[in-house]
Amino acid sequence: METVRRSLHAGGLIITVGLISWASGYPALFPSLGPTAYVLALGAEKDTNVPRVVGGHVIGVLAGLLAYHTLATGLVATDPAPAFSLSGLRIAIAGVVSVGLTTWAMLATDLRHAPACATTLIVSLGLLSTLFEGAVIIGSVVVLVGAEQLLLWADRRFDRGI
Repeated sequence: METVRRSLHAGGLIITVGLISWASGYPALFPSLGPTAYVLALGAEKDTNVPRVVGGHVIGVLAGLLAYHTLATGLVATDPAPAFSLSGLRIAIAGVVSVGLTTWAMLATDLRHAPACATTLIVSLGLLSTLFEGAVIIGSVVVLVGAEQLLLWADRRFDRGI
């Protein structure tokens, strides 16, 4: 029963952001939200701390934007690049730098959230690499965490029979 409850919990969190993405046409639903929903649904206290989740993704977005716009502007990892090309090297280095920066900053600030390393790659590889898209990513994380807090509040009220 617990497995079903946790699965529905994670899916419910993603539905929230999926509906916003669908209704707005913005890229509010992106791959690293899945692992974040999973971590939140499991309820591991140290991983679900709101500042860590939001802060980790903010760090990931900022590091990704910095790496992308410094090293790989105009490139997208999904566009085929010839083997050993300069453009392929630039996008690969942007990814490496963004993960290194994200890891360093999360450790330095104690805002550790592993799915943020996926977020930084999404940004630094040119998939969602504009300032607006970065803001959408952060907004989506805030919505996801807000939905989590609402579910936790409802669970507490239900458990008390209120």
